[in-house]
Amino acid sequence: MESQTRRGFLADVGKGMLVASVGVPLAAELGIAPARAETEHEGDTNALTFGRLEPLVSLLQENSAEKMLPLVVNRLAQGTSLRELVSAAALANARTFGGEDYVGYHAFMALLPAYQMTAELPAARRALPVLKVIYRSTSQIQAKGGRSAEVLHPVPALPLDTRVTLREAMRRQDLDKAETLFAGLVAQSPHAAFNALQTLVQDEVDVHRVVLAYRAWDLLGLTGKEHAHTTLRQSVHYCVSAEKQRVAQGRPEPAIRSILPKVLDAHKLVGRSPGTRTADDAWVRAFCNTLLASTPAQAADAVGGALAEGFGLSAIGEALSLAATQQVLRDPGRTQAFPGKPIGSVHGDSYGVHASDSMNAWRNIAAVSSHENAVAGLIVAGYHLQAPTGRDWKNLPAYPFVEEKAQVTTTDPAALLCELDGAIRENNQAHAAALMEHYGALGHSESRVFPLLLNYAISEDGTLHAEKYYRTVSEEFRRTRKAHRWDHLVALARVTASEFGKRADGYEQACGLLRI
Repeated sequence: MESQTRRGFLADVGKGMLVASVGVPLAAELGIAPARAETEHEGDTNALTFGRLEPLVSLLQENSAEKMLPLVVNRLAQGTSLRELVSAAALANARTFGGEDYVGYHAFMALLPAYQMTAELPAARRALPVLKVIYRSTSQIQAKGGRSAEVLHPVPALPLDTRVTLREAMRRQDLDKAETLFAGLVAQSPHAAFNALQTLVQDEVDVHRVVLAYRAWDLLGLTGKEHAHTTLRQSVHYCVSAEKQRVAQGRPEPAIRSILPKVLDAHKLVGRSPGTRTADDAWVRAFCNTLLASTPAQAADAVGGALAEGFGLSAIGEALSLAATQQVLRDPGRTQAFPGKPIGSVHGDSYGVHASDSMNAWRNIAAVSSHENAVAGLIVAGYHLQAPTGRDWKNLPAYPFVEEKAQVTTTDPAALLCELDGAIRENNQAHAAALMEHYGALGHSESRVFPLLLNYAISEDGTLHAEKYYRTVSEEFRRTRKAHRWDHLVALARVTASEFGKRADGYEQACGLLRI
């Protein structure tokens, strides 16, 4: 994605001030305001269009998934890039669902991970992960009624408003007001709007709330910031919808709304920039264990304490990520079967996979948002890590188990990978985890492991999470210190063994069209 440097951020802020002084329409004419992605469709003042991408966006909305794949493969053969295809798919998805459809926003969140996978594949297979996710997205678009059921439409902008009033509108479940406020913030600058959006994201904890917000921002590296309003406003819809559901169900206000300000005050973190204190391997592991043994409130306070002690965002985020991975490794597995998720499975919407994707998103948000949001976001991440269950993860046994380790005696890397492939195909999570840990402990290169696991992340259904979790592990492995990084790959090996056996819809058709 595009990096947001301090110079770039200040430039955005400067543009926002100038927009405020001259007005949005004039600023647009002068070329100092971001171009609006949503222009009115000719003959339909209530529709959004997307310029040169519009024909491709419409193709993805107006055809069944089965008819769409040959059309898209033909476009690729004629010179359309995968970047353009993913951008159009993101806009088609956003325009249709607006962050309000479960399968829809899962497909949106998987688009960029699928595109990032393409860089790891040979040319002949490069389009596969993208086609897989677009098939899923288009299927759901058609199931919801295609263009006739679009959620996102043009909205007026209220300029020069604040993040506080945006949050108030969300808490009142006033979507129209929240939409116009957010449109005004985007007109000032996409980065200012993204920072304001964090006030909504931090107001409750669930994986979709945080991952949708980050993926929408990250996709701007492909679509361009002229489409920031389209992608980011989905989170406004999601948060308002979630608040409506909470109130309708009579649930109390989320505890994080009172815990976050208490932690900030208790550790005197308001207005304070993150520290730069480094942490050694032992501290990261010990802090990971503290988080695993904590209640949600204790975990939030522990993060606040680490920030007050001056530890850097990277070290704290690394411990949060490792704790989430330990949840993958310590998850007893499902006790009840669901479609595509048998008893004992841990793929899809399991506690550990959700926690891992969430911690990855919180870390990434901290890296591209304001200092204020970075500090607050990691505190919320600590609470979020434990919020679904509050269970004492630290005292649950972790994969790989001792008896499984004893069965792994091979040292040859090729033989180990062959045995790992077999364990995956047998859905043998315990043996797959043991093989992966042994492979890493011997010092073998990860360069031969990722391609094996990538193939299954593409071919298998994974119940909406395969692409996202693969990318989460890829990112976290590479930014985790050597002493701890193999935890992530052991977890991915377990999840891959769990998900094997249910091919992704559209995968076989895509393989046939690509002649592979």
